[in-house]
Amino acid sequence: MDRRQLLRIAAGAVAGTNPLLALADDEPARRRSGSGTPQALPAPTRPKARVIVLGGGMGGATVAKYLRLWGDAVDVTLVDRNPSYTSCIMSSLVLTGQRSMSSLSFGYDHLRLRYGVRTVFGEVVAIDPVACRVTLQGGTVLQGDRLVLAPGIAFDDVPGLTQPDAMPHAWKAGPQTSLLARQLAAMPTDGVAVLTIPAVPYRCPPGPYERACLIADWMRVRKPRAKLIVLDANPDFVTEKDNFGRAFFDLHGRVIEYRTNVAIDSVDPTGKTLFTNGGAVRGDVVNLIPRQRAPRLLADAGLLNATGGRFAAVDVLSYASTAAPSTHVIGDASATTQPKAGHLANQEAKVCADALSRLFAGGSPDPAPVTHSACYSTITMTQASWLHALFQYDVGSASMQPVAAATGASSGWNGDHFEDMGTWFTALMADTFA
Repeated sequence: MDRRQLLRIAAGAVAGTNPLLALADDEPARRRSGSGTPQALPAPTRPKARVIVLGGGMGGATVAKYLRLWGDAVDVTLVDRNPSYTSCIMSSLVLTGQRSMSSLSFGYDHLRLRYGVRTVFGEVVAIDPVACRVTLQGGTVLQGDRLVLAPGIAFDDVPGLTQPDAMPHAWKAGPQTSLLARQLAAMPTDGVAVLTIPAVPYRCPPGPYERACLIADWMRVRKPRAKLIVLDANPDFVTEKDNFGRAFFDLHGRVIEYRTNVAIDSVDPTGKTLFTNGGAVRGDVVNLIPRQRAPRLLADAGLLNATGGRFAAVDVLSYASTAAPSTHVIGDASATTQPKAGHLANQEAKVCADALSRLFAGGSPDPAPVTHSACYSTITMTQASWLHALFQYDVGSASMQPVAAATGASSGWNGDHFEDMGTWFTALMADTFA
């Protein structure tokens, strides 16, 4: 989606219409034949530049696709440890049995066959952000002119958590998501579940709160005497305070017990007990979401120079690392004023792809980029709210700042928003992987 389309979405928000579905109405920016089917873009035989992309999630897959669409003869290699991606977006619905893990799985065939993206699957053991060199386990070395890093998040160690599956985070969708679903299903009908929310910044600001609402509504039906204790390391809801406040204290008030400013000091996984600054808390099921940071690979490369060494500082005109300008960091691992979310990673990837395309053509990055963040929150198993924000580059602070007139949330929740959520998700994943 280009800047004009994003501003049109903003206009819709100002006019009072739901801006989130605009993505579903837009044709992805890709070349098409007269029949409406995508034309194949073979990898260039004489590339003008080589880009290596690490990470095949929302940011990495998008930047690889759009570099091939927008870059003239740019060779792109996408590196990931897995041959498919499992979406964190919508994954909490697996916990209630409303979605399957397979419905969240996306492969890279379209990126390879339609857009000429080369794919390499393996574990990266080292990166040289200055020489733009990547070393894989086994010794294979990849060399490029630029690196784009989209590695997602890593978790802080939790003292005592020697058995992670005893207290699964399920904050990277995959085996722990299925495990947590099984643990909840096996919980006694009068059992206690505990969900922890880490200190900001973390992936998907509304995510833990919407998961709590979803589990509480599921408990109402499946475990009618059960209780959910939510331990929030933050002093209050970090987003959608009106909607989540009403949901926690009114709609789900019988099920949810909400505690704020709770720090986890250590845990006993065998006894399913968390030791906090407010005392010990035990649950039959513990969904422990630890504090988050960029992966160690970036720390070893000297790129984590923001937020107390937790994330990578970048120039948001191109997402170039301030520590190594030939390496770009997008998505959850970067430190910006924008939320860490899948839709935002998709948007940052497009800004990065556009900037690199301009640079390879001898130009400069767009001096006024725009990004759009959108998401839905499941308040019940059949109803949702929504949240959106438009960000525009501010020269004075050299950062992305929200446009007040195009930033806001729904007033309450309903079934129509829940249906719209599915449309939005399908469009977003198609824009990223198809």
